[in-house]
Amino acid sequence: MFEGFKLDAAEVTGGSIRFRQGGNGPPLLLLHGHPRTHATWHKVAGHLRARYTLICPDLPGFGGSFKPADRPDHANSSKRAKSFALVELMQALGHDSFSVAGHDRGSYVAFRMAMDHPGRVRKLAILDGVPILEALERCREEFARRWWHWFFYAQPEKPERAIGADPLAWYGGSAEAMGEENFADFARAISDPGTIHTMLEDYRAGLTVDVAHDREDLAEGRKLQCPLLVLWSERDDLPDLYGDVVAVWKRWADDVRGASIPSGHHMAEEASEALAHAFEAYFDTPES
Repeated sequence: MFEGFKLDAAEVTGGSIRFRQGGNGPPLLLLHGHPRTHATWHKVAGHLRARYTLICPDLPGFGGSFKPADRPDHANSSKRAKSFALVELMQALGHDSFSVAGHDRGSYVAFRMAMDHPGRVRKLAILDGVPILEALERCREEFARRWWHWFFYAQPEKPERAIGADPLAWYGGSAEAMGEENFADFARAISDPGTIHTMLEDYRAGLTVDVAHDREDLAEGRKLQCPLLVLWSERDDLPDLYGDVVAVWKRWADDVRGASIPSGHHMAEEASEALAHAFEAYFDTPES
């Protein structure tokens, strides 16, 4: 797993970020989702290491990265705070500007990074996501039925108790489906009560401070200043919930395009080659 890559850690505001780095070429930051770690990218990294310098961190609050301190307003677990820490990481590695791709919860961090740091992000790719505000404003019975965990995870204490009773039974996953080393890293992370808590704080921030930041952007007329690629899994539910996913994003970006990936939700593990090809076609194209 991650042949030729180095596993390392760097100090940023808040604590230490665990990450892998390897490859050659322009910098590309890859952000995982819940409840994975950076190891979810291991197959994609194998496809892309000859074309890009890949930086694959554990998000703050996830895996082996620092656990943000609790605050009543959940601001330390906000996507703004996490994106700031990851921009610090990239600067520490010598990358003043870079491209970024984020999946699931990582997509919200990537989006916030591009909104808050437009001079840093050259290109943005969002995988299986729409802005949190869009999801909540469009919430209907179908969303509540399928994405009930958003609202459960945002409750105090009870989610930690439910998940902590048997994390592997709660989340699922296997070495056969994920690869032995990826699964071992994932299993270690979700078995830590402190990590379970800070992963859930990510959802609590989502329904409070994060959605407030999205509303502020709309009120002030801010849009993404970089190109945007939106990818969604064919066997997941984004088109079922939102119809034209690209159209949803046009409220937030002028330069947006999209495509589906023949996969279930965890596309980096299930369809790594197709995802890598989509990245190459997008990130290799010169910026207009």
